[in-house]
Amino acid sequence: MHELGFPAFDADHHYYEAEDAFIRHVDRRMQPRCMQWAEVEGRKRLMVGGKINRFIPNPTFDPVAEPGCLDEFFRGRNPEGKSMRELFGRLEPISPAYRDRDARVEQLDAQELGGAFLFPTLGVGMQESMRHDPEAACAAFSGFNRWLEEDWGFAYRERLFAAPYLSLMDPDWARAEADRLIERGARLISMVPGPVPLANASRSLADPSYDAVWARINEAGVTVAFHAGDAGYRAFTAEAWGGTREFRAFEYDALLGCLSPEPIHDTFAALICHGLFDRHPRLRVASIECGSTWVTSLVRKLKKSYGQLPGAYKRDPVETLRSHCWVAPYYEDDISLLRDQLGAESVLFGSDFPHAEGLADPLSFVDELADFSSDEIRMIMGENGRSLVQPI
Repeated sequence: MHELGFPAFDADHHYYEAEDAFIRHVDRRMQPRCMQWAEVEGRKRLMVGGKINRFIPNPTFDPVAEPGCLDEFFRGRNPEGKSMRELFGRLEPISPAYRDRDARVEQLDAQELGGAFLFPTLGVGMQESMRHDPEAACAAFSGFNRWLEEDWGFAYRERLFAAPYLSLMDPDWARAEADRLIERGARLISMVPGPVPLANASRSLADPSYDAVWARINEAGVTVAFHAGDAGYRAFTAEAWGGTREFRAFEYDALLGCLSPEPIHDTFAALICHGLFDRHPRLRVASIECGSTWVTSLVRKLKKSYGQLPGAYKRDPVETLRSHCWVAPYYEDDISLLRDQLGAESVLFGSDFPHAEGLADPLSFVDELADFSSDEIRMIMGENGRSLVQPI
């Protein structure tokens, strides 16, 4: 363990959803359009909208991969050329801490963590799968958020801050759901980066048609975290280059890793260029599990755009980025560069525990901060994340 001398706060922890997470509070008549379980060739498979969903290869999560087993792979090291199955190695029975909040608090104590954001594992892949049926999507996420509150709570013992999921596919539903979540004590709201999926089109998250939703979030001072998931971007990457649009976690293609479109880059660009923070000046947004290499490109493009079209902005867009946006880099990223671009006060520590691609020991993230001052380490490892669940 690493001795920090202060309570650390992890901005990227996960639970593994219970099998009834998307079913328990969904009307039985709607379930065929939402989620159901089916046995296919002897395996329990998740059905979304009547089709087998492959976002997660084993959506029951039992057994599950050991935390951090893909660490070396995500640092760019696989000299033996092992397959993904070989890299995962032996699976283990699911830990109670991945599904029980009291067991999770005990685990936080053992990990010397004062608190953590809690994000879905399966949930971040569901919106895109229901883009052609907004009514079903809203029913599914309404039920999911009620399950989340029931099993985890939104601010359990001021240690676990579970993020309910808000889709903007139906603005009226989103406004009502945001109201309900805020009234129930949500400190953090989760979305997937990328444009809002519509049946046969898409729309910017910052489109004025969603202003009633953003106004309520702005008024409450609740942070919106854009967590990586299925953003529908395979339409611009895999599908455009001859592959399939279907998102499957842990299926890696060398080309996809080298193409340029990044949903988090484009999301933050849209929020700034479409004036969301000008209309709602108290909004705070965070990028979680999207890395930080995209920040360099976004800063460069915002600077150029501001020089070319200063009248398109009410203020310097790079300053808007620094004032309203927080970023949790991958541990293998150039975190020093991120600090220089945004400032240490905008950098978040996130371990992605207990996922295979995360850190088995969350506090080992501090090893990547060798050239940071003690004040910067305190901000990144503790204060910044904690501040985002304190309403302003």
